[in-house]
Amino acid sequence: MTQRNILVTGGAGNVGGSLCCKLVESPGNFIIIVDNLSTGSRDKLPPAEYKNWKFIKADVNDMHQISAIMLSHQIHVVFHYAAVVGVERTLANPVNVLNDISGIQNILEISKNTHVGRIFYSSSSEVYGEPVEIPQHEHTTPLNSRLPYAIVKNVGEAYCRSYFQEYGLNYTVMRFFNTYGSRQSDDFVVPRFIKAALRNEPLRLYGDGSQTRTFCHADDNVEAIIRMLDENLYINEVVNIGNDEEISILELAQKIIRITGSKSKIEHLPSLKEGDMTRRKPDITKMKNILNRPLVNIEEGIRRLADTMRS
Repeated sequence: MTQRNILVTGGAGNVGGSLCCKLVESPGNFIIIVDNLSTGSRDKLPPAEYKNWKFIKADVNDMHQISAIMLSHQIHVVFHYAAVVGVERTLANPVNVLNDISGIQNILEISKNTHVGRIFYSSSSEVYGEPVEIPQHEHTTPLNSRLPYAIVKNVGEAYCRSYFQEYGLNYTVMRFFNTYGSRQSDDFVVPRFIKAALRNEPLRLYGDGSQTRTFCHADDNVEAIIRMLDENLYINEVVNIGNDEEISILELAQKIIRITGSKSKIEHLPSLKEGDMTRRKPDITKMKNILNRPLVNIEEGIRRLADTMRS
């Protein structure tokens, strides 16, 4: 069987690391993982017993660094996940966020001149901005983004479409909604709340907690994406990757306290000045068609993550 060389940028992060750990299970894959470790960490990389991967610490926003890597390996598929992430982090570092435009430019420019057959670009639900319609659909919902992080993701999508139109470089844009799992750092809401609950510490949330989100388990995210790769699904299209089970942040905190048997109390912090959208709920018709099975519900996901964090 011909080996398939797959580049994953941002592969030491939550979603990227989860993807890499699944991709290495197929011996026909060889995974080149690139991450500058600014928010990622080595403990999210695949287990050492797998030999079909390598890690290179590098910055995809630096053309010299990423071109040296891509030109020394015959890359067939790229998953471009590298980005500054997290609402508070991206609000505090807007110029650093804007630098991520260089990363997508670099990846696409090298890919069009080499053997890359398809780019998977990790966009975000943030491109929808404040909700204009619910559920948020890939093609009919207007994009209402204005924060630097969301604008960069929108620009990245435009680059993907443009390189396909001009050079025939195939892509799939994945608009990720909140994705949680065992590799997510605890500056994100689900692991942060669970960690506090297991310690019987206060669960602190912004505002009254009425803002709603949907939470997608990393297992669902990764399976849908690998199926798109292996079965050649949704080429040159946009796909929402998330869960459509809507829940308020207050309800989330209450569920976590109940499921973990915690004695924690809920504390309310002042609302964020910006970046904390009132609602998020994707139309995941395409994702459901890919998986053809029920998604992991939030209660089951909380139990799984709590068990992992206890051990």
